[in-house]
Amino acid sequence: MSVRAFLGLGSNLGDRAAHLRRAVDALPDVVAVSPVYETEPVGGPGGQGPYLNLVVELCTDRSPRQLLQLARQLEEAAGRVRTVRFGPRTLDVDVLLVGDQRVDEPDLVVPHPRMGERRFVLAPLADLAPELVPAEQLAAAGGAVRRAGTLNAF
Repeated sequence: MSVRAFLGLGSNLGDRAAHLRRAVDALPDVVAVSPVYETEPVGGPGGQGPYLNLVVELCTDRSPRQLLQLARQLEEAAGRVRTVRFGPRTLDVDVLLVGDQRVDEPDLVVPHPRMGERRFVLAPLADLAPELVPAEQLAAAGGAVRRAGTLNAF
C-alpha cells in the first residue's frame, strides 16, 4: 500500500545544486519537489558554507527503513564522508515523514525528531504540504532561509 512520504535533502559542499539534482533524479516515486532554499548552517562546527535545501514528496510503498537505506545510498553516491556531526556534507538525506508511521530506533526516528525546530525543513515542507506545517510552528522554527528558486533553475 502506497503512502505519502517526505524526504529532506541538503548540500553545502561542492556543486550543491548538482548533488541535489542527481539525488532527486535517482529517487523513485517522486510526486513533487519543493523550491530550493539557501540556508545558513544550524549547529555543527563554525565556518561552514550555506546549504541548499529542499523537500521531496513521494508516493511509495517503501518502509521507513527502506527509505533510510535509499537515503544512505544516495549520500554515498554523492561522496558523503561522515566525520563531524552536523558538519559540512556533499549530500544529506533525511527521512522526515512516512504516512502516519512512527519509528523510534537508535538509527531511525520517524517523524524526524528535529524537523519542527528547523525552518530549512519546515519552509519547503510547507510548500508541498501546508496542512502539515502550522504557521505558528514555522514562525517559531530556527534558522534563516531564503527561497532561491527551483532546482531546475540552478
